[in-house]
Amino acid sequence: MTWFFRPLLLAFGLSASLHNGYAQRAADSGRPTDFLDPAFHKSRRELLRQALPAGSVAVLFAAPVRNRANDVDYIYHQAPDFYYLTGYDEPDAVLVVFKEPQTVGGQAGITEALFVQPRNPKAEVWTGRRLGTEGAKQQLKLQYVADNTGFAGAGIRWADFQHIHFLDLLTDVRDDAQDPADLFDLVASFRQQAAIPVAYDAKKVELYRLIERSGITNAVKVKAYLENMVKTQPTLVADAYVQNYLQATTDAERQKVMAARPINRFENAVLDDALNEMRAIKTPEELNLLRRAVRISAVGQQEVMKALRPDMGEMEVQGLHEYVYKQYGAEFEGYPSIVGAGNNSCILHYVTNDKLHLGNDLVLMDCGAEYHGYTADVTRTAPPSGKFSAAQRQIYELVLAAQDAAIRECKPGNEFQAPNKAAQQVVAEGLIKLGIIQKFEEMRRYFPHGTSHYLGLDVHDRGSYGPLKPGNVITVEPGIYIPEGSPCDKKWWNIGVRIEDDVLITTTGAENLSKEAPRTVAEVEAMMAKPSALDDFKLPLLK
Repeated sequence: MTWFFRPLLLAFGLSASLHNGYAQRAADSGRPTDFLDPAFHKSRRELLRQALPAGSVAVLFAAPVRNRANDVDYIYHQAPDFYYLTGYDEPDAVLVVFKEPQTVGGQAGITEALFVQPRNPKAEVWTGRRLGTEGAKQQLKLQYVADNTGFAGAGIRWADFQHIHFLDLLTDVRDDAQDPADLFDLVASFRQQAAIPVAYDAKKVELYRLIERSGITNAVKVKAYLENMVKTQPTLVADAYVQNYLQATTDAERQKVMAARPINRFENAVLDDALNEMRAIKTPEELNLLRRAVRISAVGQQEVMKALRPDMGEMEVQGLHEYVYKQYGAEFEGYPSIVGAGNNSCILHYVTNDKLHLGNDLVLMDCGAEYHGYTADVTRTAPPSGKFSAAQRQIYELVLAAQDAAIRECKPGNEFQAPNKAAQQVVAEGLIKLGIIQKFEEMRRYFPHGTSHYLGLDVHDRGSYGPLKPGNVITVEPGIYIPEGSPCDKKWWNIGVRIEDDVLITTTGAENLSKEAPRTVAEVEAMMAKPSALDDFKLPLLK
């Protein structure tokens, strides 16, 4: 990477952090052609608009640029909600969706408006071409597009809206003094134009929503949750609505309190709920990309199993997975790769990956390719020697049995927690049979996490966590982790096993999207016995 020192950057009229240089990947003949079509994003915006109540406006901001160190930023990653609704892949932008047509920038009949960073030839020399207003109009097909410098003067009549919906407004965004319309300024302008009170508390509004939805049907749980929140949120101590609800002792009293809920024009729950429902059901276009990401990840598991040896290090194994991803055109990993051998396999989100030799311990590989924004999440556990020991095999087959039981519960209409309950039952019974635990509740020591989460633009994707529906894509990932020092026979120590697949809920049951990655002991050992393309790949020693 070539760079100048900060004073020289400023002399050339560029941001000291190169903030303004992040650009949309330009559309040309040399690029992949399977990105989501603008019609997809338009359909998502229309669904969102339909979900808004009358008199509403929804406002969403692009993700901030995040600094890694000094004048080096992390690779830009768009906010998934923003990308889902627009397809825009640059920072310093804001999307406005109106329930009823409005006049924006003197143009009547507008239901959607996107404000984007303008072209900047000096910055584009360094970090790539921007779409700018004309490019965004041409490629993204939104109804109204303008430079972000025009957001403050677009003439949107914020005072006329009964409801203004937005997600959490970030307060940890850097202000580029040279850019009058960076994300910092866009958020500040929105706050000022919409007259959002300085004391506005999104968390408090969320709690009000919780009381409104569950304050009668789940009063005991809601009260317990609120009492815990009061301990950590001092503002709730002085909040009359929350305190009145906590003091109510009957449903009639609670109903009376809830009927007097403070009216607030500013809201995040409606927008949050709508996006949860929308993104939880994957369209055919989304499934094409998800399938690609999952298959790439599954083939990565195959190829790494073939190459795995006891003298390898965790970081080398990580590199092999990610090399396969790049070979198949996956731009990124969906999350930091987890490669843990031995005791490291018992750390759920272990990402240090710096053990130099795997040895004969099991290696847990939780890795997922991100393809055009959609991420896989596939975990396999394998013995570097090519053969499971007796103890390793017993734990592995117990986890596999738990996963099989969980996948059988992946049916439309089943509660989201059904796979988890099935997996927990199998693990608990199995650990008791092996003498590792004595009682069911001790199972949580060795299986401390849930079995499933939604998958999509986020690795832990949006969703309602209600009954499973066709179009949901979820993980099924039971695990058993027995770190050194556990209160059981030492032969079990340092064994960590997780088997994770990505499952599509269909109209009749489930489809395992990651089935190409070996699952059973026999399949894993057979794959590891196959020759690897890397067997003869030897780098020179560095002395």
